[in-house]
Amino acid sequence: MMTVEEVLSSNLYTQQVKKLYKVGDILGLHADQLEALATPERVIQVKIQVQSNDGKIKTFTGWRSQHNSALGPYKGGVRYHPNVTQDEVIALSMIMTWKNSLLQLPYGGGKAGIRIDPKMLTRTEIEMLSRNFIDALYKYIGSDIDIPAPDVNTDSQIMAWFLDEYNKVSGKIDPGAFTGKPIELGGLSVREYSTGLGVAHVTKLASEKFMDGVEEKKIIIQGFGNLSTYTAKFLSEMGAKVVGISDSKGGVLNYEGINVDKALELKRATGSVINYPGKQVSNDELLVSECDILIPGALENVINKFNAPKVKAKLIVEGANGPLTADADSILRERGIPVVPDILANSGGVVGSYVEWANNKMGEIIEEEEAKKLILNRMERAFNEMYSKYNKLGDQDLRSAAMIVAVERVVKAMKTRGLI
Repeated sequence: MMTVEEVLSSNLYTQQVKKLYKVGDILGLHADQLEALATPERVIQVKIQVQSNDGKIKTFTGWRSQHNSALGPYKGGVRYHPNVTQDEVIALSMIMTWKNSLLQLPYGGGKAGIRIDPKMLTRTEIEMLSRNFIDALYKYIGSDIDIPAPDVNTDSQIMAWFLDEYNKVSGKIDPGAFTGKPIELGGLSVREYSTGLGVAHVTKLASEKFMDGVEEKKIIIQGFGNLSTYTAKFLSEMGAKVVGISDSKGGVLNYEGINVDKALELKRATGSVINYPGKQVSNDELLVSECDILIPGALENVINKFNAPKVKAKLIVEGANGPLTADADSILRERGIPVVPDILANSGGVVGSYVEWANNKMGEIIEEEEAKKLILNRMERAFNEMYSKYNKLGDQDLRSAAMIVAVERVVKAMKTRGLI
């Protein structure tokens, strides 16, 4: 029998459709228009085979969902995870459509995933897996078609293998076909930390609207991967006090404040943050612990109808994609707890990817500080647009305001093209 958590994590697509239909009702969209918006333009399923050192053939399944191209080529990451499903990949590609639209990037939404536990493969096998994935997909990607990037359990090295294999099998030299690449292959150093930088910046902007700023505020961050680590670092530099962090093995609370660099050193040395001085808690306990700002930055659907009534934070910023269910949205709205949605909060990564892609297209002319400024300015503009819509609506939450802005742009583009 599936646990509650498994059930909730298995229907991310259903949750995203619920959120879309809520916004569609506000915008007065017809059922056929909503169906067109909810349905991906193309979903590609591929079989990927890897030969291990002992000669055995391992077979894995992967997907690429190309959700919507009304605003431009598909854009979104590739994740390697044992729980990846086709529905999850489609849902995440839909989120990318709204995210790119909200940030006024010239992209549609895409996402890919391979159902695999990368910890069970050697480095050589991961390289073979990555190259074989591109062999199966190369006809459907490119800098003007679909631009993959890193996501869960993928990084700049995997993007390097992707690019090299793509160049070989396509016969093209197209560095803009992938983002999040190593600097030597046309990547930008800002891309490494741009998602965490964006989450921290949006948290600062929201705290200025809903409380008296971020300084000295107690912050809990679920997760301690790339995104959450950089988020914690930047927020600490802003004067906030990180009091709770976690990884897959559990979490730790320390209301004296957590030194992010020391926690990172400890995680590297011991494999987990739970050994940091403080009170050890489960991830579930962490989400409902005392704090000013909660940043769920790991998995989807972790805040739901079961624990949303127990959340003690005064502000939630979605670091991960889809960490709140539609039911949780309603409960938190009734409780008066603002939620900054994922399509804005964690968009620093795709804005960083946009800067990298544009730099590749123009011939490598952007410096790091200029790139950083472009990312922060683009996110601040989107935040102000969302907040203005939120105030104008009066009776809606921040997610609805952000999605109204995003969906409206996609609808206008599709109508202009004659697609709906």
